[in-house]
Amino acid sequence: MLKRLMSTNNDVAFTTLRLVMGVVYFAHGAQKMLGWFGGYGFHGTMGFFEHMGMPAPVALLVICTEFFGGLGLIVGLLTRIAALGIGVEMIVAVFMVHLPNGFFMNWMGTQKGEGFEYHLLAIAAAAALLLRGAGPFSVDRALSK
Repeated sequence: MLKRLMSTNNDVAFTTLRLVMGVVYFAHGAQKMLGWFGGYGFHGTMGFFEHMGMPAPVALLVICTEFFGGLGLIVGLLTRIAALGIGVEMIVAVFMVHLPNGFFMNWMGTQKGEGFEYHLLAIAAAAALLLRGAGPFSVDRALSK
């Protein structure tokens, strides 16, 4: 079962997709977990999510999914699990927060919040990694041999 979970194809495009997605989600996770890149840090993020009505265990899961999922994607370890977590998180974010704001991002600051176009891209990228794996330059690839 573990070998099937870590198996991947030899397409470098999936390595590129995985690395870019990993960097993006690690950066967001580091904002939430460590306060890097102008983030609130762990306690500030937990307080923010709880103020929004999110239960503490769910808030913790969001922080860990982005931080550890991003790291997993960067090195290509348990890529399918990381992609599944991020994909599910983005689906929930669309329905719980972004759907009422429409499709487009709020580039001009003229709407109440951000739309869901970014989230659709992230869901598609996560689905591709979930279906095809990490690509050739990954820990998953090395361990599946």
